[in-house]
Amino acid sequence: MNFADLWPLLLNGTLETLYMVALAAIFTVLIGLPIGVLLYLSRANGLLPMPRANALLGTVINFGRSLPFLVLLIALIPFTRLLIGTTLGSTAAIVPITIGAFPFFARLTENALDEVDHGRIEAILSMGGTTRHVITKALLPEALPALLAGITLTVVMLIGFSSMAGVIGGGGLGDLAIRYGYQRFNNEVMAGTVVILLVLVQTVQMVGDRLVRRLAHRR
Repeated sequence: MNFADLWPLLLNGTLETLYMVALAAIFTVLIGLPIGVLLYLSRANGLLPMPRANALLGTVINFGRSLPFLVLLIALIPFTRLLIGTTLGSTAAIVPITIGAFPFFARLTENALDEVDHGRIEAILSMGGTTRHVITKALLPEALPALLAGITLTVVMLIGFSSMAGVIGGGGLGDLAIRYGYQRFNNEVMAGTVVILLVLVQTVQMVGDRLVRRLAHRR
């Protein structure tokens, strides 16, 4: 395969990967962030103590984190088909990618909130603030650098998940590497996909680290 034939495949695979990762990242944050906040608030010594609910939710999150993603991909095939109508393509792959990632981000969110100075929380409560005020005025603003670092780690993980989704025809660079690289013994395709994935990961990590440092410096 010459370069004229190779670059359109790599370009299309890269765009599909970016599409999957971007949407999956949005859904992961939208689902994982409130769950992480709930895990923090519902502790026995939290603002909304619900020990049993916290233990149950924590067990579900831990189960989701411990399940290998490849197993999850296969297990979610019926659910993905029910929700999307197909299990093939980049849109369908967003479902298992998101489900595999949000438990991880939920724990990162909980850990980020642990770093918030409890004195800020007590100050808001002493002035008559509600739990909503604590969340919006103290927890999330104070934990923003740690949350951004968690989002960076999550996006890097999503890039890896999107590649593994190629095993079930999820599209993107992973699917390209399997169909045109592995199955056809095409080293050029394999090398091209690996290089692009490395560039994507390094770019995300570099941009995320820079933003975290900038936020931390302003604080």
